[in-house]
Amino acid sequence: MPKLCKPAVHAPEHIITMEETLEFAERVHAGKPQLPLALRLIRNTGVQKRHLVQPIDQTLQHPGLTERNRIYEVESKKRTPAVIEEALKNADVAARDIDAIIYVSCTGFLMPSLTAWLINKMGLRSDTRQIPIAQLGCAAGGAAINRAHDFCMAHPGSNVLIVSCELCSLCYQPSADDIGSLLSDGLFGDAVAAAVVRGIGGTGIELERNASYLIPDTEDWISYAVKDTGFHFQLDRRVPGTMEPLAPVLRELAKDHSWDAGKLDFYIIHAGGPRILDDLAKFLEVDRTVFRHSWSTLTEYGNIASAVVLEAARRLFEEEPPEPGATGIIAGFGPGITAEMALGTWAADPSRTIA
Repeated sequence: MPKLCKPAVHAPEHIITMEETLEFAERVHAGKPQLPLALRLIRNTGVQKRHLVQPIDQTLQHPGLTERNRIYEVESKKRTPAVIEEALKNADVAARDIDAIIYVSCTGFLMPSLTAWLINKMGLRSDTRQIPIAQLGCAAGGAAINRAHDFCMAHPGSNVLIVSCELCSLCYQPSADDIGSLLSDGLFGDAVAAAVVRGIGGTGIELERNASYLIPDTEDWISYAVKDTGFHFQLDRRVPGTMEPLAPVLRELAKDHSWDAGKLDFYIIHAGGPRILDDLAKFLEVDRTVFRHSWSTLTEYGNIASAVVLEAARRLFEEEPPEPGATGIIAGFGPGITAEMALGTWAADPSRTIA
C-alpha cells in the first residue's frame, strides 16, 4: 500500500500576533460599521500568531497584481527547495526516485507550473510526471494526498512528491471591508510544506481508501473574484455550517471500509476555523481533543490553506508514534464545497526510525 511519509513544513520568518492583527484592523478599517463584528470573529478564531512572507507594513500595501505575482514567484522559488530536501530525507528517498510531483497552491499563478522549475532545480528526472493543482483551495492538500495514492496504485512502486506553497498574505486586499474579507485577514497565514508518498517502504500512514464529495449548489460559497487588483477572497456566511452535511459522508466512507469514523485512533482534519472543528467533533460524536493537531496548527499558524493537513500530519509524526495498525482519517475541505478524504493505517518500517 502507498504510504504518506513524514511531511516537512516551513513557515516564513515574519510573524504577526492576534493583538497586532486587531490593531491594524482597527486602524485600517476605522469607522466601518461591520468592524466590531469582524474584530469579535477574529478574536474567536483562536489564532494566536501567523507567519507572513513579508513584513506587515509591506503586506498591508498593494503594489499591483504584476508585482504581487512577481513576489510569489521569487518567494516560492526561494522557499520550496529546502522544504523538499527535508521531505525527501524524511522519506529516505532521493530526488531521482520521484516519479511524479504534485504542486498545490491557490495564492499565485505561474505557467509553466513551478513543477517544471523544481524538476530542473532539484535534480528530478526529466520524465517526472507533473500534476499542478491550482483551484481547489484549502481542499488541495487532501486532494494531493489522494491523487498521489491513486498514482501509486496505478503505477506500483512509484514515489510521489507533494509540494504545497500557500502565500495567503499576497492576496490581502486593502479596500475589501466585507465581513468575509475582514475575517480572512485575521485567519489565513503563509507556509510551505512537502511530503512524499512512497509506493513501497517507509514509515507513516498507509493509505487504504480515498474519496471526494461535493456539496451540491455551493460552488459560490468559497470563491475568488478575479479583478485588476488580483484575487479577492469571497466567503459565504453559511460555510461554517458545512460540517453537518459532510460528517455523514465521512461516516459512510469509514463504514464502507468496516471502520467507525467516531472510533479512530488519529484524525488529520483541515483547520478552516474553530467552528469547523467544533461542529465536526459534534457530528462525529468525538471529543474535540482528537483534533489536537489541527487545533495546534490553527493556533500557531492560522489557516495555511492546502498546507494544513500536511502540518497536522507532521505533528502526528512528532508526538509519540501511533501503534502499528492504528487507524485514522485525513480530510481537507475547500471551494466547491469540496471534501477530499482518505483512510489510512499507521505502519512502521522496522529498518528505519523516524527522528
